[in-house]
Amino acid sequence: MDVSVFPLEVTDSSRYNAQYIVHTLIQELGSAIRKARSARGLTQAQIAAAAGLSRNTINRLENGLFPDLGVRKAQTILEKLDMELVVKPVKPKAKKPDFVGMASASAGVSFKNELTPDELVQALLSGKATPGKEAHFIVLLEEFPASLLKGLVHQTGAWVTSEKIKKNLKKIASQVGLDERTATWQTKIA
Repeated sequence: MDVSVFPLEVTDSSRYNAQYIVHTLIQELGSAIRKARSARGLTQAQIAAAAGLSRNTINRLENGLFPDLGVRKAQTILEKLDMELVVKPVKPKAKKPDFVGMASASAGVSFKNELTPDELVQALLSGKATPGKEAHFIVLLEEFPASLLKGLVHQTGAWVTSEKIKKNLKKIASQVGLDERTATWQTKIA
């Protein structure tokens, strides 16, 4: 007979608290147990007797209402249903592009001194071009594709609003001598 697997995915993401994770896993486990039990034509009382547990325990588990279920009890129930508990890592999610890193690296490609990511972020948050790096900002504003500028505005807009970043870019453009009337970069972030 095939051994069914109940996959328990573990993540180290901090966006969920432990109670939520446990609650969700208990619900998934209970649902998997109910499906396996029903597929085998077993009653809750039959599987409870085989596992040495009460029918109430099985009922509560299948309904996701048993948050303090121990691993041994879960394993016992799963074994009686020819299933096993497997812990595996979650597939890594695709990383979002690092627009700050790309912009700082690209802006400094033609210059002796680089524009560091920290300098770029500080400038975008303050509206003040980094002294001695004015040419980097000209390259950034005039030569970068719209997608990179929009991504940069969006990424740094996580600290303040995107509108604030756009206003600060206007200030920086003025500081580095770009004429607002002839500048093409503004259409790229509109």
